[in-house]
Amino acid sequence: MKRLFLIAMLGSAFPALADRLPMPANAPASFTSECSSCHIAYQPALLQANDWHKLMAGLSEHFGSDATVDRKTEQEITAFLERNAGNASRLGSAGNPPRITQTARFIRKHDEIPAKYWRDPRVKSKANCEACHPGAAKGSYSEHDISIRELRE
Repeated sequence: MKRLFLIAMLGSAFPALADRLPMPANAPASFTSECSSCHIAYQPALLQANDWHKLMAGLSEHFGSDATVDRKTEQEITAFLERNAGNASRLGSAGNPPRITQTARFIRKHDEIPAKYWRDPRVKSKANCEACHPGAAKGSYSEHDISIRELRE
C-alpha cells in the first residue's frame, strides 16, 4: 500500500516538474551576459547538443544579427550548452537554423494557442517566452503563471 501511495505521489509531481527548467548552476558568467544582452538566456535543456553547436557556429548571422563573441567566450558558452543540452528524443528536430519554437516539445506545449496570440503586440514572437511566462528567465514555464489573462482561461 505504501508503495502504491509513493508511486501515485511521484506520478502527480512529474507534470509540475515538466514546467520547471532551472538554469544549471554551472552557467558561466559569459553565457548570462552575452546571451541575455538581446533576449533571455535560454535554458540549455530547450535544445539538443547538436542544435546548440549549430547555433553557436552561426553567431555571425544569428537570426538577422551579428552576435559573434571572441573565440574563448564562444568555446566556453558552446561547451556549457552542449554539456547541459536537452534530450534529443524528447525535443525532436529544431530545424535549420535551430529554433526552440520548432522543437516537438515547444509545439506540443503550445499547440492549443490560437495564432492571434502570436501576433499580439504583447507577445510579438514565439521566441519571446517572457511575454507569457514572466518566470521564463528563471526556468518557470508553468501554465498557472501565464501573464496574459486570456490564455489562462
